Amino acid sequence: MSRSFSPRTARTVAVLAVTQLIGWGTSFDMLGVMGRVIAPDLGLANEIVFGGLTVMMIISALMGPTTGRWLGRYGAARVLAAASLVFAAGLALLAAANGIVLYVLAWILIGGGGALGLSAPAYTAVVEREGPNSKRVIAILMLFTGLSSAIFWPVLSLLNNAVGWRSTFLICAALQFCICLPLHLFALPTPIVSHTEGAAAHTAPLPLSPAKQRKAFLLIAAATTISTFVTFGVSPSLLEIFRQSGASPALAIQLGSARGVIGISARFMDMLLGKRGNPILSAAMGVSLMVLSFLMMIVLPPSTPLLVAFILLYGFGSGVMTVARALLPLALFSPRDYGLQSARLSLPQNLANAVAPVVFTAILDRAGAGMAIATCAVLAVLSLGFVMMLMALVRGVTQPVPSLP
Repeated sequence: MSRSFSPRTARTVAVLAVTQLIGWGTSFDMLGVMGRVIAPDLGLANEIVFGGLTVMMIISALMGPTTGRWLGRYGAARVLAAASLVFAAGLALLAAANGIVLYVLAWILIGGGGALGLSAPAYTAVVEREGPNSKRVIAILMLFTGLSSAIFWPVLSLLNNAVGWRSTFLICAALQFCICLPLHLFALPTPIVSHTEGAAAHTAPLPLSPAKQRKAFLLIAAATTISTFVTFGVSPSLLEIFRQSGASPALAIQLGSARGVIGISARFMDMLLGKRGNPILSAAMGVSLMVLSFLMMIVLPPSTPLLVAFILLYGFGSGVMTVARALLPLALFSPRDYGLQSARLSLPQNLANAVAPVVFTAILDRAGAGMAIATCAVLAVLSLGFVMMLMALVRGVTQPVPSLP
């Protein structure tokens, strides 16, 4: 049996799939169901309640570099365990909230839990246990985490109807404390790449000089931050874009739902590629498909076939780029440095995630879908340009030096 499907790897995936599903489902995805339920009881406007997500993303962003240092110093399992405790505290405080002060404090704690427990720390746990052979395992894990809202939205709705929103949040806190915490502490396999290892853990896939490593980091940061700004900005406005482009409400919902399925299929393709996949080429392909989808919407007259073609290209392209964002640091930096670099990258990415919905909603409401799509096209072209620069940098390193006559 290949290393990718060993019992050890299956155990790693199983533990992290469960804890990441719970992590995303009880934090970022939660307000999709609970936001408009709790707003009247707290006496807060809907936009203030949903502003909890902005607080979460800003706190997660600001804590990114610190999280990276802690991952290198203490290892992913301890950091993930700390995340479970912080999440549990934040959710318990959210259950006790009676106004804006406790509500904001709760989301500050949940943001801290997100920095310590979502995405980069979990992928770092994979890299610690799989080393340079982590790409397929991360892609498999992303397949599961992509289902968090599909699983937790109906569960949260049922719990709210049965016991009310405060008890629902207490149950979410219990999931973090009673399931995620022990899984992180006791169920993850022992790392093979840790902060105590020597040269093997510090060997980068490419022989980049320190100056070129810094340049590569900046190029990755620029490309992924711009692309995530587009995807997080478009996501909550997608149905309105379809409506303004002539789609009926039913068609808009169908197309919006299809986007999630298409994104999951892109992650599945990356999983199948495994070691043969190249995150830089994947990033180039993903952003190129996004550029093409936006250009089609600008150039061609509105029609149902156009909207279907758009969601196919955009959904697949953004799904591929989601996987590439997680894997790019692994392609250019050593397994030992993966957690630090990924957490550092999360600072600009999460800041972009926090402001993108507000920016795109403002553009859409004031200038219409055409301007919103044109803005997306320009930003996607910029992101593609940075990916091309990264490819040129890597090509210069990997090309053989001609021998002297």
